[in-house]
Amino acid sequence: MTGRVVVIGDALIDELRDETGVREFVGGAGLNVAVGLSRLGVPASLIAMVGDDEAGEQIRRYLEEYDVELLASPSAHGTSRAVSTRSPGGEPEYVFNEAAQNRRVAYGEAEHAAIAAAPMVVVSCFPFDDREQTDLLVDATASASTPLAIDPNPRSGMLHDRAEFVRGFEKAASAALLVKVGEDDAHLLYDAPLEQLREKLVDLGVDAVLATYGAGGAAIDAGGISVSRAISDLPGRIVDTMGGGDAVLATTAALVRHGLPATAQEWDAVLSRAMDVAAATCRHEGALLRTPE
Repeated sequence: MTGRVVVIGDALIDELRDETGVREFVGGAGLNVAVGLSRLGVPASLIAMVGDDEAGEQIRRYLEEYDVELLASPSAHGTSRAVSTRSPGGEPEYVFNEAAQNRRVAYGEAEHAAIAAAPMVVVSCFPFDDREQTDLLVDATASASTPLAIDPNPRSGMLHDRAEFVRGFEKAASAALLVKVGEDDAHLLYDAPLEQLREKLVDLGVDAVLATYGAGGAAIDAGGISVSRAISDLPGRIVDTMGGGDAVLATTAALVRHGLPATAQEWDAVLSRAMDVAAATCRHEGALLRTPE
């Protein structure tokens, strides 16, 4: 396949508030992954809801700057916005507007064509608690020839029905090549340790489970192989952890989009690179993917 990697997820304006004031960034987990792929040299398209308003134009200009093709779904509530208040440790706390809480994705001819041509489809921060949306996603990505990567990325401020989210996520994940989950996901969705969720996803039939532990690093379970890596120790201090997980997913997807590694050594190289990119990203404000080079 020669098309762009297709990312399905969210696009929004991140309004960051801390002791220094208020700043705005173009963001959203899905958008961050799409832009991250492009910055890693992987052509990408983003399917996301974007409003016809000033914030939507800001998002469109940003995606154009990073050569990410936007397939925009219409929005009845304008463009999504997340207001994040940062703690001294840099961890964000989010409040989402009406558009973000009612995000939807539409699949027309252009979207189906992009998915069909994609070497991989990546789903991040999707409303899996909306059964209709989940069914449309599963139908749109059902082609056996298109590898699927999923990061459920639930946000408490946008979660309407936890049990339905879990049902929808597991339905989609059962057909996935790669699933990324973190400690917050395991706690919010399953009220369980991440180790239990890793085992559950392996039992569900996911080919590769990518587990992130924040300051504890990350691990991969794939085909009976388990590999773990600590966070990378790069020069400079950690400034903002907001884009770390998205950087891990974008880097991993970029490296495995044409096929999963077969050995522990190959997986270690993938995870090592993902940790390096995440560490570089966290040394800058905002979620824009950075590389150590």
